[in-house]
This record gives sequence, structure tokens and C-alpha cells, in this order.
Amino acid sequence: MGKLFGTDGVRGIANLELTPELAYKLGRAAGSILAKDKKGTALIARDTRLSGDLLESSLIAGLMSVGIDVELAGVMPTPACAYLTKNFGYLVGVVISASHNPYEYNGIKFFTNDGYKLPDKTEEQIENHIFSDTRVYKKVVKDQVGRIVKNDKTKHRYAEYLKTLVDQRLDGLKIALDTGNGALSDIAEDLLKSLGAEVVIINNKPDGKNINDSCGSTNPELIAKLVKETSADIGMSFDGDADRIIAVDEKGRIIDGDHILAICATYLKKENKLPGNTVVGTIMSNIGLERYLKTIGVDLVHTKVGDRYVLEEMIDKGYIIGGEQSGHIIFLDSNTTGDGLATGLHLLEIMKKSNKKLSELNDLMTTYPQVLVNANVRTDLKNRYMEFDDIKEKIKEIEDKFKGEGRVVIRPSGTESKIRVMIEGEDIDLLNKYANELAEFIEDKLN
Repeated sequence: MGKLFGTDGVRGIANLELTPELAYKLGRAAGSILAKDKKGTALIARDTRLSGDLLESSLIAGLMSVGIDVELAGVMPTPACAYLTKNFGYLVGVVISASHNPYEYNGIKFFTNDGYKLPDKTEEQIENHIFSDTRVYKKVVKDQVGRIVKNDKTKHRYAEYLKTLVDQRLDGLKIALDTGNGALSDIAEDLLKSLGAEVVIINNKPDGKNINDSCGSTNPELIAKLVKETSADIGMSFDGDADRIIAVDEKGRIIDGDHILAICATYLKKENKLPGNTVVGTIMSNIGLERYLKTIGVDLVHTKVGDRYVLEEMIDKGYIIGGEQSGHIIFLDSNTTGDGLATGLHLLEIMKKSNKKLSELNDLMTTYPQVLVNANVRTDLKNRYMEFDDIKEKIKEIEDKFKGEGRVVIRPSGTESKIRVMIEGEDIDLLNKYANELAEFIEDKLN
């Protein structure tokens, strides 16, 4: 059996790897499993990619063929779909997007009726349905087939929800935006202006091909430049489906997910709104975040890389904030996935309530240098590196050299025949030396 689902849904080059036929099969399989024979409606949102129409039409047909009605939200962020699915009675939520990837890629990800991404077990069930040689769907005929339902309120509902997240007007603030020609292109500016902010915006003219094209959260130098040119108080840059944010302060300095967690945790701690005095990060979270949080009496819990693992830990232990360095921040008391604009609104609220410039908040934690080097290895060995005693000894040898002032993180790539070697500490020259040395050692042993 093939493997369809990656770390964030099914993704590939549209009409080559992610075909209309596959989209149809995903609609049938996921719809059948997630609806559990209930009659109801699936909500479909998409980003601005040219291939969105192609995949959407096939997905719709697949869902309706198993008796599910479909409501089309149009271009809308991933977190909007998660929020609306949970709070407005949809059986299933579906987003057609490849996030930060180039426009020729696309993806399909599903949300359960409580707004969460699918667990591994459910993804396996969907794959089993798709690859099954036996008939697994009931016959749906006559008035049992699904219909397309019209609703013009979905985008309005999401905007109104975002406004409830802050109890501050934004008058007097100048905000620079880079929406990456993606899902926030026609939402963010109007929303922030309605709260009283002055807004300057770039990359908000999607044409189907320019999403993430040298813009958005993976190209933060653009928003940094715009902030300095326009004397803005804050810059916000989003990826294609708007579940991530990279901010910049008024000096044009980048504020990644680790710094955002430091800022928000400090505020929540002060307001006695941080359950367990704990923040959830990943093994890639900068050591500077952990060291800063300790100074204010807050713990940092590390999970595997991936927002789903951050979320699982939050749900399991009752924590309310967690995220990744990439700017994917989850506020579990308000949504079930990362939301770039919601995170931006929280930063604006903290700026207002603390009466501090964003640069002051940005200085709370110190970022330590990190060096990442890839080791090319055999596919069948990439998850077995810790079975080799000489590799374990080499890792320990390098960790001992840092004497607690740095760390080594090794993780297999989820999609490539590579092992990622990350070393973190204070001396960038030493980090480069040891990271390359270790990567070469692993390559030699596992290639």
C-alpha cells in the first residue's frame, strides 16, 4: 500500500502527483470515514493557487458521491476552516492548500468536526479505503446524493471571531503587512483597519501563480524593508494558507516563533492565564527560549517537530500555548490550530496593554546561533541511527565539548533520505565545525 499522508495532509505537484482522481478518492474515503454515515455538510476552503479550482471540483464530487453536502468557503485561511468547522456544526472541514510551497504544488488536509487535524489512525483508515480492492462505500442514489450549499457568511464569521480575540482598539498603530499573495490577501487589511490601525500592505494581489513567490513568511526581509521604509510599528508576514506568521519590530528585526512564544508567555504569566506555567515547543526551539522562560518561572516542554505533536502535548496536559520557530503558534483556548493573523492580533494587544514598543518585547529572549547540516543516508537506515554505537558515542563526544552550553539535535527527515544535524550554542565557528564533522560521520556510517 502506498503512503499518501505526510506531516500535514496530502501534498504534491498538482495534476501530476496530486491528481483530480486522487482528490476524488480522498473526498470519498475521508467523507465516508469522518461523517460516520451522518447526513451533514463539509466545509471546503482553499488558498489562491491556480490548481485550486481543479482539485476542488474533484473533491466536491467525491464528498457528494457518499452523501455529504458541500459548502464552499472560497479563498480562506486554514485556521478559519478549523474554527468554523468546530463552531458551526460541519461534519468535516477541508483545506486545499500547500501552505508555504510554490504555486505548482497543492495539498488537501482534513479537519474533524471538532476542528482538529486527523490523527495518524484516521489517515491510515483513509489510505486503506483508497487502496482497497473491495467495495467499501455504500450506494448513494436519488435524494441521498450530496448537494452544493451556498453560504455567504463564512468569511464574515471568521473576521468577527478574530475581533473577539482582542479587547483593545488599534488606533495609533501603523502596521505593515505581507500576505504572500495568499489566503489573507483580502481579509487582513480590512480587519485591522476596522480596529483603527493604519495599514500598509504588499503582495496582496494573487493571480494564481504568485503565492509565496519570493514573498510571505519565508522571505521576511521584504516585510523588514517595508517596516523601515514606512516607519511602521510592527510588520507581519504570512504564508500561503496563513497558519504561520513571522513578525518584525519597528527596527526591522525578525521576531520568529520562539520570540513570539517568549512575548506571549510573559504576558500570560503576568495575567495568571498560563496553566501549569508551561509553554510547548519542539526539539528545534532555540535554547535561548528555554533559558529566558526559566527566569520568569515558566517551563518549556519539547516535542517532535510538527505542529500536530505540539497540539497533542497541549491537549494531553492542558496547556494553552505552544508553537514552532517557523511561526506556527497555537492558542488552544481560542482555536485548534495555528493562526497567523490571530497571533499577530495577540502581539498588538500586548503592545497596547504593556505600552511598549515591539523592539522592547523582542529583546526579552536572546537567540543563540543554530547550525543545521543535512547528512545524506540510506532510506532504510535513516530512522535507525541510534542503533549504531559509534554514532551515539560521536554525538556524546560533541555534546561533552559544549559542557552544558550547547546541544546537539538529530532528526530524520520526514520526506527525504536525510538526517538533519542541528547544533546550537554560542560560538558560530565551533558550531559549523562540529555540525559538518558529525554530518560527515553519519553519512559515512549510513550511506
